[in-house]
Amino acid sequence: MAVGFTVDFFYYSIGSADFLHSFFSTVAVNLEGGKWGSRFPVLMNELYQGKLPVEKADIAFEELNTIREELKKFSPDKVVWDIDDLSKQPPWGKNISKDITDLSNYFVTSDGEDFISVIFKALNDSKEMNAPVEIMSL
Repeated sequence: MAVGFTVDFFYYSIGSADFLHSFFSTVAVNLEGGKWGSRFPVLMNELYQGKLPVEKADIAFEELNTIREELKKFSPDKVVWDIDDLSKQPPWGKNISKDITDLSNYFVTSDGEDFISVIFKALNDSKEMNAPVEIMSL
């Protein structure tokens, strides 16, 4: 199942639901000590649950900045495909582009865009349009 973010009538393609879950699982395991939402409650508990109100876009932006900076410290082999089953691996295994140097640039959408940059764009558009960011399944 394909998923993406929506803001008003804009749609930002992400990829599979497993891919989206992997990003958040990677953050929870590597940056929150396995305690989902303990450091980044707005992104992890609100956006991931499906809807981020525009009033929390600034907080989400700050959280995402911290996530991006801290993920730079982790090598690509620290990716987590599923926090509920740490033995699961991405379908591509270790066969990744040489352009991927750390976890901050590991996640690339199905459209070939940097995943974190897509979230930033959705948050910016949320503020400009005064509309929530929502996760939509296609």
